[in-house]
Amino acid sequence: MDLNKKVSLIDTHCHLDFPEYDLDRDDVVARANQNGVEYIINVGSDVVNSQRAVAVAQKYDCVFATVGHHPHDAVNFSQEVVGVLSDLVKQPKVLAVGEIGLDYYRNLSPVDFQKKVFVQLIHLAQEKNLPIVLHSRHAEDDTLEILKSEKVKRAIVHCFSSNEQFLKNCLDLGYYVSFTCNITYKKSQHLRDILKIVPLDRFCLETDAPYLSPEGYRGKRNEPWFVSLLAQEVANIRGVSLEDVAYATTENAKKFFGII
Repeated sequence: MDLNKKVSLIDTHCHLDFPEYDLDRDDVVARANQNGVEYIINVGSDVVNSQRAVAVAQKYDCVFATVGHHPHDAVNFSQEVVGVLSDLVKQPKVLAVGEIGLDYYRNLSPVDFQKKVFVQLIHLAQEKNLPIVLHSRHAEDDTLEILKSEKVKRAIVHCFSSNEQFLKNCLDLGYYVSFTCNITYKKSQHLRDILKIVPLDRFCLETDAPYLSPEGYRGKRNEPWFVSLLAQEVANIRGVSLEDVAYATTENAKKFFGII
């Protein structure tokens, strides 16, 4: 990324609280800021990570948090977890409930458990008037059925990896979608094709760090500053300027998450 270009970016989904960053978290945040990343949203994936996400957000002015429970761990969900998450969402820098949803690709928790937890956490978001960060993998039909039945108004589909029909369904419901550095992979032409047709005012950028490092960095730890490389790739794919992508996706993220 050309640092002489005055752009502002937001990494809308990463896991900065993970132990991969315990030795150099300050440096990771500083690198992000130096590469035009204005804000980082640290996403909770279970009760412990949600607690850590809130703590990281409290330490850094540029970091916000979400709290949630990943569908992989649905089998470990309990009313005690609900209580902890209910307390965490009251923290001033918590912007959403997530990541939550369904994952039938790895099926690490039974489907019935996943659905039950998903609905319960949707209710938590609705009680607190917060949007949701949605994880959906190979579970499009059930995901949409639950979102519609629970009348979810505000959601962002994290790490969009589905097809054009699911995209259309999500956009029709008023949701946002988010793309990660996996659009840089040689095998991801279908995602690049999807990216070309998403309205510029309906998508955000994320790293999902420490996962999904961009092409050229695969095998290494991903981190929030790579969202600047993602923004440039998006600009190339869509045939627009880096400044246009940065401005639009930053405004989209601020609007969705309520960042003022």
